[in-house]
This record gives sequence, structure tokens and C-alpha cells, in this order.
Amino acid sequence: MNRNTRAAHKALLKAWTPRKAKNAMRILLSYYLSRWRRIPMMMGFPFSVSIEPTTSCNLRCPECPSGLRSFSRPTGMLSPDLFNAFLNQTEGHLVYLNFYFQGEPFLHPTFLDLVEGSVKRSIFTSTSTNAHYLNVKTAERVVDSGLHRLIISLDGASQDVYAAYRKGGQVEKVLEGIKNVAEARKRKGKLNPEIVVQNLLVKPNIHEKQQVELLAKSLGADRVVFKTAQVYDLKADHYLVPDEPEFSRYKKTEGGGLEIKNPLLNQCWRMWSGCVITWDGKVVPCCFDKDASHQMGTLQEAPFVKIWQSESYQNFRRAILSSRSEIDICKNCTEGTKVWA
Repeated sequence: MNRNTRAAHKALLKAWTPRKAKNAMRILLSYYLSRWRRIPMMMGFPFSVSIEPTTSCNLRCPECPSGLRSFSRPTGMLSPDLFNAFLNQTEGHLVYLNFYFQGEPFLHPTFLDLVEGSVKRSIFTSTSTNAHYLNVKTAERVVDSGLHRLIISLDGASQDVYAAYRKGGQVEKVLEGIKNVAEARKRKGKLNPEIVVQNLLVKPNIHEKQQVELLAKSLGADRVVFKTAQVYDLKADHYLVPDEPEFSRYKKTEGGGLEIKNPLLNQCWRMWSGCVITWDGKVVPCCFDKDASHQMGTLQEAPFVKIWQSESYQNFRRAILSSRSEIDICKNCTEGTKVWA
């Protein structure tokens, strides 16, 4: 573990105030009592939330609703006023804020202002990006914002392999972005953000797995992580699903298809510890609800804490505890199984 990763871990620990730790213990107790009794109960508030700066994206990735432009919900940008109202309601229990759901965060015109405001409230912040907008000026602004963790998608070491999934993307832009942030961090004498390069493992790029790791670290990345790919068309011969079982979240069925390795037990920690908020204020259970089809409420109509403990949210948790495998967004979920290869 290098010093930048250690600094990120220290920042995360620092975000755990006694009040937030007490809230997390209430959440943990609620979760285990709910599993034991098979009746949902909620005695706290989420300590980890993902919020969506925008659904806009510059790429056309084939298994991404944002890239495919296949959303049933509108495209737009997170309002700073809506975001600040959310922070006012949640800063007392929020530890980790991930600025990502769908879309490319750096397309939001004031994205780094939102990050800076969160950091000032002692909340650990992260985001995920395709890195096409990390020029020298933006890289310096990233460092100045105080962002704690920057996850950069690098799905190949060569252009042809990278573009097999990142349609419309330029691998040189990604490599340049990694280098720009690492150099800006060094120039300014800062340890933040931790640069995490994420490699989505698909059949076209498996052979460059080691090359991606070496290349990313040579440019200044602190860690390289490998993630299995989610697909929607569960055919055994899917062109993106690797043949190597250890690099896939699916297994082949006797009928010639694919099914998730996850046994889909009637439990889900995410339903108690966190949630996702779309750019227009919809509160949804998790990141597998790409179209926000299971809305628990909207921030324009009710305070977040009221939505979190609402009857609709409790009914959804009840369904998780009784028949999770029958919920559409759960059928392709990795909760409870290995995600990182």
C-alpha cells in the first residue's frame, strides 16, 4: 500500500465521527434483526450514498444504458441547490459519498464545486470517470477540490482493444488523464486523490490484463482493480463474457444460456446501508436500478430522512427478505458474491 492509498484510508477513518459510528451500529443492528425476524426494521440512516451528477456521456459503451441512450428516464444535470439541500439533511450520518451512477461526472459544469462542498463537510468523496476530460487544468482542479478517490476506467492497453467496449473512446486520452492527475498531485504536494484504475474484464481485453496493470502504475496510478462485467443478454456465447470462469460473474446453464453465480439469498446489506439518488432527485434502492423503476420517493417532494423510513421503502426491504429472486433488478445483482476478479 503506497502513501496515497494510506492517505485515502486515513481520510475515510476521519470521516467516522462518534455520531456517525453510532448511527452505523444502529444500521447494522437493524439489518441483522431484520434478517433474523424476516421483518424489516430501520433504526438509522444510510452512511454510504451514490449520487448522479448527470446521465450524459461522451461514449457509447454497449452494456451501459447511458452509452446506449436507452434510458426510459430523462437526461439532465444535478442541481446544486438540490444537492446542497440533500447534504444539509444527511451530513450528520453520511460517511461516504460516491459521485456516480450513470453518465460521465465531468460533463457536469460545476461538478468539482459539488465535490469541494462535500469535502468541507468531512464526507469521504469518490467518483468514477472515463478520463476523457482530465486535461492539465481540470486535473489541477481535481486535486484542489479535495476529492479523496478517483476511479478511472481503463479497459485495454491498446486502442483497438480499449475501443471494443469503450465505443467512441480514445485510450491515449485515458492514459493522459491518469498522468495529468498524478503530476498535478505531485506538483501541489498533495496525496489526494487516490488514483484507482479500474479494468472491466470482457472477452476482448482479457489478454491485456497484465499490460493494463503495468501501464497504469507506470503513469502514477496507486491501485489497479479488476471488475467483472454485467450483461443483459444472457446468452452463453455473449461476445463480452470471458470464457474463463474466474473472470465472469456468470455461469453457463444446461440450456445454453448464462445465469448469475449469486444464489440470490433473501438478504441485501445495501438496502440498509446505502442508496442511490438520480440527478433529478429520485431515491432508488441501488445501482442495479438503472432506469429508476423502483422509486422510493423524490427529494423535491419529501425530506430524505422521511423517504428512507417510508412505507414504500420498508415494503421493498420486506420483499427482499421474502422473495429477492423475484425482483427484476435483483436478478442480475452481485450482492453476496465475488465482484472483483
